[in-house]
Amino acid sequence: MAGCLPATLSLLLAALWICPALAGGPELTIAVAGTERVFDRDTLLARPDAVSVDIPADVSYGRPMRYRAVPLASLLGTADFPAGAVLEGVASDGFTAQLPPALCLRTGPDGAVAFLAVEPAEQPWPNLPGKEVSAGPFYLVWVRPEASGVRSEQWPYQLARIVGSDDPLRRWPQLAVEPGLAADSPARAGQAVFLTQCMACHTLNGAGSATMGPDLNRPMNPTEYLTPAGLKRLIRDPRSVRTWPGQQMPAFDPAMLNDADLDRVIAYLGHMAGRKSM
Repeated sequence: MAGCLPATLSLLLAALWICPALAGGPELTIAVAGTERVFDRDTLLARPDAVSVDIPADVSYGRPMRYRAVPLASLLGTADFPAGAVLEGVASDGFTAQLPPALCLRTGPDGAVAFLAVEPAEQPWPNLPGKEVSAGPFYLVWVRPEASGVRSEQWPYQLARIVGSDDPLRRWPQLAVEPGLAADSPARAGQAVFLTQCMACHTLNGAGSATMGPDLNRPMNPTEYLTPAGLKRLIRDPRSVRTWPGQQMPAFDPAMLNDADLDRVIAYLGHMAGRKSM
């Protein structure tokens, strides 16, 4: 029939109509301030604010990397976050990073700046060390992370969603230390480190959004079956203590978690062993 499309082209157009995501590739959802928006890979790469960023010490790859990326602040769509709010960067494997909005909204030259790196279809990134996948299609990276104290667990890769949420301690009171604990208590300081470094993978007392690792207080707290030295070694180099197929916990060297913060986390865990919530 005159004017008919070739059969193969018709089938392709029909597939794109049924599944629009095929046209723009993988998608990232950002849900903040009561608004949910979806960004696809090709649209992000075509944005006028997409730039090339150099990361001298990439946390996930362990070497310098260059990405095509968009400033995270420009994607959030608002700077109006309630006091105590957090952003959760949720990865496809259940890893959930806790991200302070004030940190993510930074754009100036005097501190860390967050960028959403986007993996181009025609130039895929290398596989992550020891894994069979790359950090893509979306990866939160930081320029000058050391200037604002960005932690290793605030670099979520294979990012699927960024969601606005309430303060973790309001959302899950069972994470809190004993109210009467001294302000300068190592356990109280360890609570803050735990929320950023450990809650990305673990829950505690059933509290938390992550689904990668086990609960660290139910049914037993690691301080109840590991010596302090053994627990420190497990955190520093998990494979030196025990290994199993599918093991995912990374090693936390002093650049990621210094000795003082490691001691604080262990103090917090020891304290919470006496505050189980079933």
